[in-house]
Order: sequence, then C-alpha cells, then structure tokens
Amino acid sequence: MIVVFGSINLDLIFALPHIPTPGETVLCPTTRIEPGGKGANQAVAAARDGAKVVMAGAVGRDSLANDALTLLRKANIDLTRVIATDAPTACAAVCVDPQGHNAIAVGSGANLFCRHDQVEDALLTPGTTLVLQMEVSPDETAALIRRAKTNGVRIILNLAPAAALPLDALRAIDILTVNETEAAWLAAHLGCAPTAAALHTALGVTVIRTLGEHGLDAATADGEMHLPARQIVPVDTTAAGDCFVGVLAAALDRGAPLTEAMNRANAAAALCCMKPGSQDSTPHADETDIFL
Repeated sequence: MIVVFGSINLDLIFALPHIPTPGETVLCPTTRIEPGGKGANQAVAAARDGAKVVMAGAVGRDSLANDALTLLRKANIDLTRVIATDAPTACAAVCVDPQGHNAIAVGSGANLFCRHDQVEDALLTPGTTLVLQMEVSPDETAALIRRAKTNGVRIILNLAPAAALPLDALRAIDILTVNETEAAWLAAHLGCAPTAAALHTALGVTVIRTLGEHGLDAATADGEMHLPARQIVPVDTTAAGDCFVGVLAAALDRGAPLTEAMNRANAAAALCCMKPGSQDSTPHADETDIFL
C-alpha cells in the first residue's frame, strides 16, 4: 500500500507562445483547468500504475475543492484522510511554452494546514510505502518521517520544491528524488557536489537525480547507475517529475528491484511529457507496458 502525504491543487494552465518575463503580459486563446498538486499528482500516477493508494492532504470549503479532487476519486484513491479547512483550496498558475518548458506559481492555501497525525499509526507498517514532497509544511513532513521510520515504513521523499528539512529527517528516508535544480540547492546546504553520488555520501540514503532530456543518475549503497532519457518530443513537462515518483513508488511497492522501478518510472514520465496538462497527463499501467 502507498500513503501519499502532500499537496492538492487546482491548476490553471496557460499554453503561451513564450514564458512571460518580469512586467510582461502574454496572451493565449484559452485556459485549461485541471486537478494538480505534487502530492495528488503522485497519488494518481501511482494508482494508475496499479497501486492501492491512500491520500492525506487538505482542501478548502470552497468551489475549487470538488474539482481538485476529481481525478483522485476517479482513480479510486482513499480520500478519508483528506480534511476540509477554512483556507482556500490551493491553486497553481502553470505557464507552458511550445517546447514544453514551464513556469509555475502556487497559492498554498489549505496545503499549509496538513498535519502529520492525519496519517494514523495503523497505516505506518513495514508493508507501507510513504511518499512525501515539499508543498506542505516541512515541520509536519519531518514529523511524519520520524514516525514512519520508527515503524519500518519505506519512505520516498521528493524534495520539490526545494526547501529545508532537518538533517535527521533527511537521513531517515530511504529514497530521495531530486531534479538538477533541487540537487544543486541541497548540495549547497550540505557542502557537497550536486551529484547523486555526493548526495548519497552526505546523507547515506539512495538518491535519484532526474536530468530531463539527459535521463537520470542514481547512487545507492551498491554503487552508481545512469539511465538515458526516452527519445520523445515533449509537449508539456509539468507533471513529469511527479509521474516519475508515483510510478517509482508503485513499482517498488509491488516488489520490483530499484533498477526495474526506475526504468518503468522513466518510461511513464516520458509518456507524461507527450500529453498536455498536469495530473491527467500521467499514463495508465497498460500505456506504460506498451511503451516499454
């Protein structure tokens, strides 16, 4: 079973001729409105890949909440640990250019009211894979990591967006996933090189560093490895990192070795890049199977 503790957003997606520069207004013909949030994206990606998923997060008591939860419900994800708050449902403005690059602004709203005790101890067992990101309170994330570690849970942390966590919490996880920007940020704080190998040495955990069109690097106690990127023409990279994490968690939860899980997640993320949008661009298991 997978437990995702994290953000739930509603995304407003703007397909623009180019990403706006400071002070610039750029027009586009229309706007897509789609569920998003790193936590919810990862939960949907894992569920679509066949995993049983529990989502713990927060939404507002507003008109955005129902739409933000639509695809989580459609994926049959357990939402009994999602709370309603007086804060507004989180909302993201996603600007995407014709090359698939993006710039994103997020109003956190209800995400800041997620609390670690929404995930009860009964869910934290050695048979659980806990998936975390950094769009909710770092203090709550750290508290949940410590509880999960005590109970023998497999813990996957996606340090996105990059933000500080106590060193003991970082060293308590099993797998850390970062992109190049997040790796550089973390390395600067740890005083090491921004490579998967250097971060692994500094923290003592498995590190996966995604490199976009250059694939990914990983470092574990057994050594280093590299996977090349799938050769595709990207349309929108918005949810690719979240898709990678969700499918990685699903494969590991089924008992796949790390290399096999990374290969599957790499393929799913490539498929994700070939569709516009955020959460709904994550592939279903049969699509990934065919692509592989």
